[in-house]
Amino acid sequence: MRTHVDELGWERVIERLLYLFPPVIGVGVVGVLQETEPGVPGLQFGLFLLGSIGYTVLTLGVFVAIFFDARRIRRRPRASGNWRPNPWLNAGVALVSAPIAGVIYLARRHRRFGTRSGWDGWWLVVALSLVTTVGGFVVALVAIVFTIPGLLAAAIGLAGAIAFGTFPVAIHQDAAYVCTEGGAWRPNPGVYLAIAFLSLSIPVVQPVVAGYYLVRRRGELGTP
Repeated sequence: MRTHVDELGWERVIERLLYLFPPVIGVGVVGVLQETEPGVPGLQFGLFLLGSIGYTVLTLGVFVAIFFDARRIRRRPRASGNWRPNPWLNAGVALVSAPIAGVIYLARRHRRFGTRSGWDGWWLVVALSLVTTVGGFVVALVAIVFTIPGLLAAAIGLAGAIAFGTFPVAIHQDAAYVCTEGGAWRPNPGVYLAIAFLSLSIPVVQPVVAGYYLVRRRGELGTP
């Protein structure tokens, strides 16, 4: 028997929860690294606690969303074909590492059902993140050479904020659009979301992936 729970767009819930992980993780990292300013007692601990609580809440949300989405798919064998994800197994992996479990699940789900696309202008945000990251690297290099600590912190902060807050969302959403509207090139949005998450810990990956993606997109759709 189908219920109202089964009718919810759980795949969209998984996407939105995954989008929130980079900012939450970023807050936690700032809490660990940030030196508490005079007159703001407990700032460092507060940021770390906020990041920890946020990560836990998002993990539980991904666990629930994957469970109900996988259960709905298993109840529709004709629509899902040979893919019948185990709800408990897939959801359980999210308790170990929700971001990894989430992107793998979305990538596998996309191969069977595709991913709904939206705005066609997400490539602009991908391009903005590329320009900001490259510019941040250049400014950071100048700050190191001329020993300007304030400029170095500003460059890293701006590039990091855009990378953590917008790049994963933009490249996932735009890949869904290209996969729907394009032709021969059909990028898997889940795979690109996984690469975007990887780029948060290995910064050099982000401009390489963004540049490659924009070039391929131009060849496929003529933009940018």
